[in-house]
Amino acid sequence: MTRKRLTREESRDQTRQRLLQSAQKLIAGKGLAAASVEDITEAAGYTRGAFYSNFDSKNDLFIELLRADHQKAVDEMSALMSQPLPPEELRHRIREMYTGLYRDNECFMNWTEARMLATRDASFQTKLSALLVEKRGQVSAIIAHFYQLAGATPPTSPEVMAMGFMSLVEGVKLFMLSSPKDMSMDDAETILSLFVDSIMELAIIKSQPAAAHPAG
Repeated sequence: MTRKRLTREESRDQTRQRLLQSAQKLIAGKGLAAASVEDITEAAGYTRGAFYSNFDSKNDLFIELLRADHQKAVDEMSALMSQPLPPEELRHRIREMYTGLYRDNECFMNWTEARMLATRDASFQTKLSALLVEKRGQVSAIIAHFYQLAGATPPTSPEVMAMGFMSLVEGVKLFMLSSPKDMSMDDAETILSLFVDSIMELAIIKSQPAAAHPAG
């Protein structure tokens, strides 16, 4: 069988994807500073020339790596919100999505590395902040969507709720990775499930008539 010859654009895209894949593993394992351009290109099977034909710097590659990971989450969230699901089913699907969101340690370690780099590099911080604004917007949109579906008013703005939820999720995952003897993956997922359920359960409670909650 004759193998299809890649177009120039397809070949370039393949090169970028392989560089990003090798970078994801290396950066997650040893950090951005320790993962050299040579390490990344060697793991991907390319030369330095191929790297600089696609990326201006390691930071440029790194932000592209984060953007690609973010896009996967956007696509998954968009697909979920486009479905006419009842509140209880939507809650189940959101819980399932978020409890497994950071099961991929490589992705989480790269986002953690990015946050650390942003505290030391103002230029990178600007780029990362733009991505994080999108991530918060994504989470706040699903919170607002759920409250609207439940016919309830959020206790505070969905943006603030999203910021708190993201902080809790990341904190639990970091605790688990840094203290694995104290918190197992099952423990972490149980806690994240409680976070998701508490947000959604509040919407359901607030949507019920006041008579359903007699005083005293």
